Amino acid sequence: MTSSTTETTRELLLSRIRDVPDYPKPGVLFKDITPLLADPAAFAALTETLAELCVRHGATKIVGLEARGFILAAPVAIRAGLGFVPVRKAGKLPGATLSQAYELEYGTAEIEIHAEDLSADDRIMVIDDILATGGTAEASLELIRRAGAEVAGVAVLMELGFLSGRARLEQGLRGAPLEVLITV
Repeated sequence: MTSSTTETTRELLLSRIRDVPDYPKPGVLFKDITPLLADPAAFAALTETLAELCVRHGATKIVGLEARGFILAAPVAIRAGLGFVPVRKAGKLPGATLSQAYELEYGTAEIEIHAEDLSADDRIMVIDDILATGGTAEASLELIRRAGAEVAGVAVLMELGFLSGRARLEQGLRGAPLEVLITV
């Protein structure tokens, strides 16, 4: 939890995250954020908290990671008065893109960004719903730097601490902050 996240806000957010056992497969406890999104007070509190982090860390644009990261990052960008740039799965963006492959637990994946949407003057805050293994966030930091921009930090609603994503992400952050509102 960040210092700007009050205990009341944290409790509100946590109370709106539903545990779904055995989804998407047996043995997995899925953290469903759709009840949080459906609650206007909780969604507004989350948006405000993330917007404050973006301003505090001097972000000039926000990158949202596909797909739930888009849902969180777009209203944060509006609230903070910043631009929004999507990072998508490979093959989903038209025109020229930069791509970055990364390792998954069982295989690889690839994400892309429009490099022309970022500049050397930009400080980018990456926003996503969950930090799990850290692979997507780590790859997004590489894309941002390859596009010539600076990383202002990474902000996530929830970290699944048992998956060690923080450790994987640490080197890619290069000293930029990782802001986590809830750790489970």
